[in-house]
Order: sequence, then C-alpha cells, then structure tokens
Amino acid sequence: MFKLIYKEFSLAAHPTLIIFMFLGLMIIIPSYPYTVVLLFGCLGPFMSFLYARETNDIFYTVLLPVKKDDVVKGKLLMTIIAQIGQLLISAPIAVYKIVTNFDLNSIGIEANVAYYGLSLISFAIFNLIFFTNFYKTAYKAGQAFLLAIIPSTVVNVAIEAVSHIPATQWLDGISREHLIKQLPVLIVGIIIYAAFMALTYKISVNRFRRVDL
Repeated sequence: MFKLIYKEFSLAAHPTLIIFMFLGLMIIIPSYPYTVVLLFGCLGPFMSFLYARETNDIFYTVLLPVKKDDVVKGKLLMTIIAQIGQLLISAPIAVYKIVTNFDLNSIGIEANVAYYGLSLISFAIFNLIFFTNFYKTAYKAGQAFLLAIIPSTVVNVAIEAVSHIPATQWLDGISREHLIKQLPVLIVGIIIYAAFMALTYKISVNRFRRVDL
C-alpha cells in the first residue's frame, strides 16, 4: 500500500495538491472566511484527477500488478492525506491565535475546535459525491467536481453563518468553556469523515468495476 501511495504522490498528484495543502496556513489572515481554505482541499484532488486523466494514469495503474479496487484506494488515500494534512498544517496557527487572542475573526467562524469538526464534514460530503460520480466513468472529472462542490459550498456558507446566529454562536467561541463544548462537534466530524470515506470507497469500487477501460 505504501508503494501505491508513493506512486500517487510521485507520478499522479498535480503539484497544486501539495501547494494547496500548505494553504492551510491562510488561517493566519485576519478577518477572513476560513472555509475558503477548504475549497483548496477540494481543488487539489480535482486538479490531480484532471492531471491523471490527461496522462492516462488510471490505464497505467491497472496494468500494474494491483487489483482494480486498489486504483480507487490509491486515489482516495491521496485525497485523505492531502485534506487531513491541510488541517494539521493549519492547527498550530489556530492554537497560537486562540492562546494569544490574535486578531479575532469578524467575518465568520474562528479557527477553533468546531471549525475542524465542521471542516471534516464538508470534506466528507465533497469526497462522497466527487468520487462516486467520477468512478461511474473514470473520466468525467469536471462533471463530478461540479456536482460535489455545490453542496460542499452550501455547507461552508452554513459554517460561516454560525457566528452570526445567536443560537449557534458558541460554535464560534474560543474561550476554554466554548472549546470544551465544541469537542463533540470535532468527534462527530471525525466519525462522519471516517464513515463517509468507507462508504465512498465501497460505492466507488463497485462502480469502477463496471467501467470498461
């Protein structure tokens, strides 16, 4: 499996995938809608799928001594690593801003515990729709992206809105009390992301098996 992941990052991943991972550092920007950062977590994999299509990467991979299911697994693991990597890269900045009360975000949600849980839910929705639609044909990446990015964007707008709704403003807090209260949101986000990735893999594999390359 390590060799398959290595192959994805060394041969199939578009350079923007790595660049967009480090855009997690954008949460240092004062008064900025931090869910915009999540868009890059979706664009990176999409660009890599386009790049893989143009370089016939899928056809090349199925010629290797791997199962057809592993083609899907490799792409999904690449995407998971990129998205989780983006969140982990941003985490030290988020901790620093919370500890120092550094320029609180007046635009939308703070980069707090709830933000990371909700970010995982946003990524989960995008991945489920994108992968399952792409592997119907293993070719139409653009169509799959459009179908996936719209609901993901709606979720992102809702995430930003929580700071402006009195009943949900606790999701925007950075006090110790609020951060502890937000822990269930993070836990639920992790569970949803893991469950959706398992479902994404299962559906995508079943659809890809029917594709005649």
